[in-house]
Amino acid sequence: MALKIIFMGTPDFSVPTLRALVEAGHEIVSVYTQPPRAAGRRGLSEVKSPVHQAAELLGLAVRTPVSFRAEEDRAAFRALDADVAVVVAYGLILPEAILSGTRLGAYNGHASLLPRWRGAAPIQRAIMAGDAETGMMVMKMDKGLDTGPVALTDKVSIGENMTAGELHDALMLKGAKLMAIAMAKLEGGELPLVPQAEDGVTYARKIEKTETRMDFSRPAKEVHNHIRGLAPFPGAWTEMPTEKRAERVKVHESRIGAGEGPAGTVLDGDPLTIACGEGAVRLTRLQKAGGKVLDAEDFLRGNALPPGTVLS
Repeated sequence: MALKIIFMGTPDFSVPTLRALVEAGHEIVSVYTQPPRAAGRRGLSEVKSPVHQAAELLGLAVRTPVSFRAEEDRAAFRALDADVAVVVAYGLILPEAILSGTRLGAYNGHASLLPRWRGAAPIQRAIMAGDAETGMMVMKMDKGLDTGPVALTDKVSIGENMTAGELHDALMLKGAKLMAIAMAKLEGGELPLVPQAEDGVTYARKIEKTETRMDFSRPAKEVHNHIRGLAPFPGAWTEMPTEKRAERVKVHESRIGAGEGPAGTVLDGDPLTIACGEGAVRLTRLQKAGGKVLDAEDFLRGNALPPGTVLS
């Protein structure tokens, strides 16, 4: 017998899980997602979230409350008479009335190895910290921030050059499969729940604009991790000198380089190897504001950065 599920999610990351639950034969009684957002240069058009668009293609009912503060929204949720809520990157803090508003509670697909990286940006923070592995976890939600007991785990190795975008895609697919397995076990009354460890708690705070600027005074490995942890979005950036003014450049990809020199200085050797506080980093894919993402060699054809140039 299939479960009656309320699905709650918003970005691309959530879509494979929604599809996996539908393919598994569960009844999605409603999909909750963030309201359409203003888009375009003047904000005159509204764009539905990826989950909203996917739900409509699947013929599913969609609800977009701004919050669950109003009792009418909470009552409408309970009135769906669902067995369980499945939450994947929804984007709203859920009150107790929602967490307990289904027969079996709410289960979250979280992209880290809890209790490490609780919070908003676990994928980026894991890479920026230089972690060698992460994973997807299905946990039963409680009132805390990603503090509930864990049901299932699937680990993923983080390659030394893997970007946040690549890790995002790997975890997105693993998360969909893991949640489908979890719901099958829950349906059969066989889903284990293990409390999280009390040691090793870290928090993955939201990425702020103020931390996206590159700092070449740091060791090369930290600079490299910073770049790949913010790629492709929001993107780590530096400024290169031009005849008129310093111009911002996003760095989408890098490698650990060879050489040393004053921090931020372009070194001889491979194209765009930059000295760091310790070692050097090679910038391999870059993008000027409003331009295309280019390999370093193509970028240098239109942007002269000879050895000795200082990036800041």
